[in-house]
Amino acid sequence: MDGPSAHTDTPGWQSGDALCNGLKLHWEATGPESGEPMLMVMGLGCQLIQWPDVLCLDLAKRGFRVIRFDNRDAGLSDTVDRQLRFSLRRDYVRVRLGLRPGPANYLLHDMAADTVGLMDALGLKRAHLVGVSMGGMIAQLTAGTFPDRVASLCSIMSGTNHPWVRQTRIDLLLRLASRPPDLQRDTIVARQAETFRLIGSPLYPTSLEDRRAFAGRAFDRAFRPGGTLRQMHAIVATGSFEKLLPNITAPTQIIHGTDDPLMRTICGRRSASMIRGAKLELIKGMGHDCPKVLMPRWAELIAANAARASSPP
Repeated sequence: MDGPSAHTDTPGWQSGDALCNGLKLHWEATGPESGEPMLMVMGLGCQLIQWPDVLCLDLAKRGFRVIRFDNRDAGLSDTVDRQLRFSLRRDYVRVRLGLRPGPANYLLHDMAADTVGLMDALGLKRAHLVGVSMGGMIAQLTAGTFPDRVASLCSIMSGTNHPWVRQTRIDLLLRLASRPPDLQRDTIVARQAETFRLIGSPLYPTSLEDRRAFAGRAFDRAFRPGGTLRQMHAIVATGSFEKLLPNITAPTQIIHGTDDPLMRTICGRRSASMIRGAKLELIKGMGHDCPKVLMPRWAELIAANAARASSPP
């Protein structure tokens, strides 16, 4: 593992590259080095910068060592492309019919192993896990597969990935799976800003200026449409992981918005019903994003759940 870098993506953060399962994963950390480690697992096609600084710094002020990282095939982490030809639409239909999908470059199980691999590389025996969307699935899988490594679990706007649960608006799914008309910066920024609007929180809207500014920042840091498609195929090819949820022993907090068009409320309810002792917090008017005004509430829920851990990591 490379040591912390003096040159960081974000001021006030340490950063580095860790070798995990043969892959380089890029990470950033803030908060006291002696604090309880908290790994932040991001969602589909997203980078570590999409964890709001205001949330991470709030958690750091509460004494946690906050570590956010780029998943495989995203941001500054390694590409994983086995040159497999796949059809998202075909395999989506197949799993909905109870049939096997075609071969995948990797599964969410591999991304859960990446999470534990990062912990190993950073010398962490246990950690609190927080995941959003696909990252929530990865966090649940990690807690169900490696229960002794997870001190607490918080899954936000996520679910159990059961193919028969009506979880996503088809128009949004098709939008995420489709290729843009061109790959020019202006086109991608405008398209991403509109996607943010479509999946965002109706009660806590983000301005067009802010949506465009963030989309531009993400594009300039790392634009990897192929990685997003491979991650999406991993979600489809993995299918339900509900059989692992009873293995979770960590205190669990589920957070979900009542107006989430990408992962309907039933998804969060289903996770909460299958994880022993899980608490469910439904936030009225929240969609599938991270509104700044809600970050203090998220931080309080995450910290309170971490305090329920039987022993600190």
